[in-house]
Amino acid sequence: MSLSLPAAGLALAQIQEVTVTAQRRPSPESTTPVAMSVLQSDELNQAGIDSPAAIGARLPNVQLDNAADGLHITMRGVSSADTTEKGDPSAAFLLDGVYIARPQIQNLSFYDLERVEVLRGPQGTLYGRNTTAGVVNVISKAPVDQFEAWVAGEIGNYNSRKASAMLNVPVNDMLAVRAALSANRHDSYLRNAQGTTNELGKDRDDLSARLSARLRLNRDATLLLRYDHSKVDDNNDSFVPDTNFYSGVASGRPLWRGAGRDAQLTNAFVPPNAAPEQGYSHKTTSGIGADLAWDLGPATLYYLGAHRSYTHDALANFYYRVAPAIALGVRQNFGGDYSQNSHELRLASNGDGALSAQAGLYYFREQSSQTYTFRDLQLIGLPPYYVFPHGPTVADSKAVFGQATYRMTDRLSLTAGARYTADKKSRVGSTNFQQGPVFNPATDFALLNAASLRAHQTTWRLGADYGLAPSTLLYASAATGYKAGGFNDGCLAGAVEAGLACPGALAVPAATLLYQPETVRSYEAGVKTRFWHDKASLNLAAFHYDYRNLQLSGVAIVAGAPRFVTANAGEASVKGLEAEGRLALTPHDRISYALALLDAHYVRYSPDGVHDWSGHKLDRSPSHAFTLGYEHSFALPACELAAGLRSRRSAAAIIAVPTQLLQYRVPAYTESEATLHYRPRGAQWSLLARVKNIENKVRPIAIDSFGMAVPSDPRTLDVRMDYRF
Repeated sequence: MSLSLPAAGLALAQIQEVTVTAQRRPSPESTTPVAMSVLQSDELNQAGIDSPAAIGARLPNVQLDNAADGLHITMRGVSSADTTEKGDPSAAFLLDGVYIARPQIQNLSFYDLERVEVLRGPQGTLYGRNTTAGVVNVISKAPVDQFEAWVAGEIGNYNSRKASAMLNVPVNDMLAVRAALSANRHDSYLRNAQGTTNELGKDRDDLSARLSARLRLNRDATLLLRYDHSKVDDNNDSFVPDTNFYSGVASGRPLWRGAGRDAQLTNAFVPPNAAPEQGYSHKTTSGIGADLAWDLGPATLYYLGAHRSYTHDALANFYYRVAPAIALGVRQNFGGDYSQNSHELRLASNGDGALSAQAGLYYFREQSSQTYTFRDLQLIGLPPYYVFPHGPTVADSKAVFGQATYRMTDRLSLTAGARYTADKKSRVGSTNFQQGPVFNPATDFALLNAASLRAHQTTWRLGADYGLAPSTLLYASAATGYKAGGFNDGCLAGAVEAGLACPGALAVPAATLLYQPETVRSYEAGVKTRFWHDKASLNLAAFHYDYRNLQLSGVAIVAGAPRFVTANAGEASVKGLEAEGRLALTPHDRISYALALLDAHYVRYSPDGVHDWSGHKLDRSPSHAFTLGYEHSFALPACELAAGLRSRRSAAAIIAVPTQLLQYRVPAYTESEATLHYRPRGAQWSLLARVKNIENKVRPIAIDSFGMAVPSDPRTLDVRMDYRF
């Protein structure tokens, strides 16, 4: 049946439904009782979002920052600064449902994606530990039963050039395969004024590929196999001194300088003790996974298993503040090997009965070894080589979980779920004081770093949702989340590992060596509605969190030498309101918006036992932020032309370094982007022009204990051409 012109126009103007898997089963986003945002493939391509760090600016109460030490995910004011092998994030990052533990390999290329689902709030029942803040699930496109192919190329400023391609082939009725690849390069955003010819970081050079195959084993069972591989050759020198942005750091009260963009992006630090070397970072990561769905009639059996590996070799030139007004140049070499295996077996009920349920078993194991080597610290009494060889570092996690929803009436449903997690962590290594690059027992000294812990936790979720109208859903939930505990450098008296003993004089107490799990209890209520003949949508959520043992990290002086230390921060409170939606004014005009109000602060916390930070804001938690986007398509006879403009206004926020008692205030900012899309009618090719950060302002997105600040990206421009076969 064909639509009349008015009806066709109405259909074009409506907000299209999105199917998501936020609750581990397909459901319309508008009836999924979870605070979440979804970015689909077309939206990602249109906005030029080619890495996870680019999505946070479009979502309420979400920030994703690509810092020098990996991807920092902040949701509703909750984040984690410990990206070392012993640390865990507060928000889980998933690729096709597989948990990726290391932040250093989370900020990989986006290409040939189906969608990105961002779930805000603790997701401890269905997604497990380390989801106290939420979940980012990146979902790639699976093979389909028709031939598809496309190629794309981009060029832009900073010598940016990108290429990507995809080929999908249905081999027969049982097998379809899909291959995709992406290559990205651009020069450094930073300027070198150190008097050397070294290139600096904030650059990009990566090559990624994915091969997937979908096999119908029989009428009821489908197996999806995926293999991906990425090689990244960029530069770890992606920071500048914090004094580029702030004055008064030496006095302990940083004040925003308001320097221009060029000055903020210039590294003019000339080390008094050592000449910088050319920095680099070489990462290689690969993964293989199997995703099985077997319809057994009353229920479907799912298996999701994966093996991932990651190697990293890097050299960075640190700006290393050793006293309020004194900084040294420190060369740091790093080498690491990581591997992880995960398996999940899950059974989910089928049918439209009053009761729907799922339950499963989960196992995760990560093993790694790494060596951190710091040079040039002789002026503070350390030897020429201050080395941390660690490994094996092992993390094991096992869980059993279940969740059920019972439909009390046609409108009212109740949900209950729980997950029991048992964790085991261990690490063996040392802190070495060496005269040369290789440890010499005759001249060098090593302190044992050895720790292990076992922990278990039960997380739960209770929820209710009510269909107030056919297009309006009310929901409320109470849930808990859990982030695993860990350990710092040092050892317990009497421990012996790897031929090293831990005498009482060098031992540390268990309360210092180990830090406790981070837990949260969350209360949330929301509404999801569509109105004005499905031409407008609104997702509204209000929430309140009670945090215990928030984990904060930084460098502190321990036994006369700098160490990276994580400690628990007592209590924190988070509460806020989020609104997100779209408005289809006409078939040619669309508006999108997102509003976030947030009050995230410490309730009880003293970073040093003397100063009281109660009432101070949590990191990266602006009191409000607002995003507004407008898109217009022009009805032209010879072509399709669409223009878009999006702008985000954020209030001021804090980046704190508790071990140094420093709080850096990042002022309020506005950041905008624009797009122009052109396609001749009936053509297989199209052009897309984009500009990001129209204001060309930068700000620090991360500041560490040494005084190194990572700037945000300056203005970038690019043009993309697509050809679809």
